Order: sequence, then structure tokens, then C-alpha cells
Amino acid sequence: MDLFAVFTILMTLTAVFSFFNEVFLKLPTTIGIMLASLAASLFILVAGYFGFGHVHWAVDLVTAADFDHLMMNGMLSFLLFAGASTVNLDDLGEYKGTIAYLATLGMIIATFLTGLVIWWVFGLLGINIPLVYALIFGAIISPIDAIVVLKLFRRVNAGKTLESIITGESLFNDAVAVVIFVLLLDVASGETTLTGIDIGKFFLKEAVGGLLLGVSLGYLSYRMILEIVVRGKEGSIVVALITLALVSGGYSLAELLDVSGPLTCVVAGLFLARRRRLMPSSADHIRSYVGSFWEIIDDVLNAVLFVLIGLEVLILDFEKSYIICGLLAIPLITFARFVSVEFPLVLLRYVRKIPNLSGFIMTWSGIRGGVSIALALSLPDSQERDLIVLMTYIVVVFSILVQGLTLENAVKWNNKKGNPH
Repeated sequence: MDLFAVFTILMTLTAVFSFFNEVFLKLPTTIGIMLASLAASLFILVAGYFGFGHVHWAVDLVTAADFDHLMMNGMLSFLLFAGASTVNLDDLGEYKGTIAYLATLGMIIATFLTGLVIWWVFGLLGINIPLVYALIFGAIISPIDAIVVLKLFRRVNAGKTLESIITGESLFNDAVAVVIFVLLLDVASGETTLTGIDIGKFFLKEAVGGLLLGVSLGYLSYRMILEIVVRGKEGSIVVALITLALVSGGYSLAELLDVSGPLTCVVAGLFLARRRRLMPSSADHIRSYVGSFWEIIDDVLNAVLFVLIGLEVLILDFEKSYIICGLLAIPLITFARFVSVEFPLVLLRYVRKIPNLSGFIMTWSGIRGGVSIALALSLPDSQERDLIVLMTYIVVVFSILVQGLTLENAVKWNNKKGNPH
């Protein structure tokens, strides 16, 4: 199946599922689209099982779309930039210490705690999974999906503090997750061993390199945009093209330099969001145009992403034991998220002043999404790959459908109880 055919079918399915959700389901857009896509995929599988049709064309579509490559080397950079460029940097700055902890140390704790709990509990049940692969699964499933969280938190009254902290964490932890994932994968393949110095060097290169590259490219783009504004040009289209080049070129350059591409895009987006507000009033029309431009890109890519997540069910290996493992993983991951968030923050309150947050809401808003599935699908062939992929898919679907659909009610319940945001 050629690229244009894949694009055509995906856009058609996205339009149809979006219409179906808007008219009938009336759920949050991303959740409704994924639910419709998942239902259609299951219908195709059931029809094929009973001999009422062939599923080969659908499987070919999903295979040709190459989800992990499309997500990690294409969509992710645009989605992270779009999300970061709409964030209020003053709000993030107010809670920068808490956000930095959750996105880095909290992410590392969640990864290793998830892996250890999965390895231990599965071992008790006679399900043998090597510790390093349990840790890899921890790295895959621990990051919060910025794409889902940003959309949902704009719908619920969670309070400025919680919204700012969760948004900030979700924007940065993808980059940390990718770094941990790559490190653990190298260990699993025997290419390296984990030492404190090597880990420190790797994180430093990825994080500092991504940060510096993001700031540099953000500043360069800002100067180009400012030049257009100062000259009084009607340059809305040019500015839109500059931002497109910033994201696509920035991510590619980060890959070339072996620094964090996701972090580069997030930092560049935050930098431009901050600088845009300092521009003269004559730039209002450009701000409005480019803001609408990126909002459309964000919404369209989100819709396509969740169609793809629903379609991925067509290529999964639904072995009974794998399904049981996936269902068992849900409460274990929820527990690991709670511990990685609640207990360290309680200890930190004795050292410095930080917001008094609800551990329940912090845990329940930890929704997983496309990044986790993309990382799982990028695993090389091994005995553990199919198990990890299906476990990841089950957790992500549960997270989006159950946590996503109940988050608003959970926040209302938390507020009614008078618990902290």
C-alpha cells in the first residue's frame, strides 16, 4: 500500500469517526474517535473470524502506517510544540521545582518501581519476565501523555495549581522516558552496562543538549518573526512556515546531534510562547493567525493519532496469558504512579514549600497514550516483545477510556470533599 493511499484512508476514517463522535457519541473528541476506531477494528476482526470478510487490507493499512516511526519521528514533535506554545509560562514557572521533580526523579522512580512490582508479582504467579524487560515496560508505561492530558484538563475545573503541574510534567516526561527506554534497551541487548557515571553523562547530553538546542532555535525563529513584525509586513503565512521549519528541522537536527528531540520541541515552543507576548500590538494579527494554525494542526494530528491507536488492535497478538498480564498490570501501574507521586512529595514538604496536591487526582490524571504504544512497538524482536506490546496497549486503552472519561467526575468528587488541588 503506497503512502498516498495510507494518507487518504486515514484521513477518511478520521473524518468519519469524528463525525460519528460529534453527532452520536458526544464524548471528548480524542476519546470518542479512539472508541469509534477501536469498535470498527473489533468489528473487522469479528467479521473476519466468522468468514464475512478479509482483514488483510486493514492489517496492511496499519502496517504501512508504521505507527512507532510515524509517532516518534513525525507527529510527536508537532504535538509537543503545539501543546507547549499554548502554555502559560508564568504558571509553569510558579511550580517549576515540583514540575522538575515529577518529570525527572518522579519519572525515574515510577519506571523502576513499576518494573520491580511487575517483575515480583508476575514471578509469584509463575509468569517469568526478565527484570530488565520489566524495567523497560516501566519506562514505556510511566510517562503521562501530554496530548491527552492537555485536552482533558481544559475541560475540567481542576484548579490552576494542579493543571499547571500536570501539564508541565506531561510535556517534559516524554523526553525523560525516551532516554530511560534507550538506556535500558542497550542493557537488554548487552551493548552497555548501567553505571552511575554513564547514566549521568547520557542524561546530561540528552537533557542539556535538547535544552540548549531548543532555546537556540526558538531564539533564531523569534528574531526572524520579529524582523517581519518590525518591517510591518503581512507575514502571517511566513511566520507559520518558520514555526513549521522550527519543529521539523529542530527535531531532525536533534536526532543528528544525539540530543533529545522531544525536549528540543517543548523548549522551543515554550520560548516562543513567552516571547510572543512581548511583541508589539501590531503583531496581534500574526499571533492570532499562527495560534489558529497550530490549533488546527494539533486537533487534526490528535484525531489521526487516536484513529491509529484504535486500529493497532488489528495487529496485536491476543494470547490469553498476555491479556491476563495486561489486566494485572493496570492496578500495579496505578499503585506505582501513586507511590512515585505521593510519598516523595510528602517528604519534600519538610524540606521546601511545595503545593499541597491530591495524590488521588495526581494518580488518576496520569493518563498514558500514543508515546507508550510507539515505544512498545519500536522494541526489537524478542520473546518478551509481544507480551510488552499487548500489556502496553491494554493499559493505554484502559487509561484513555476509563481514566479519561471519569477524570472530570473524579475532580468534582475531590473538590466536594475539600481535598487539595
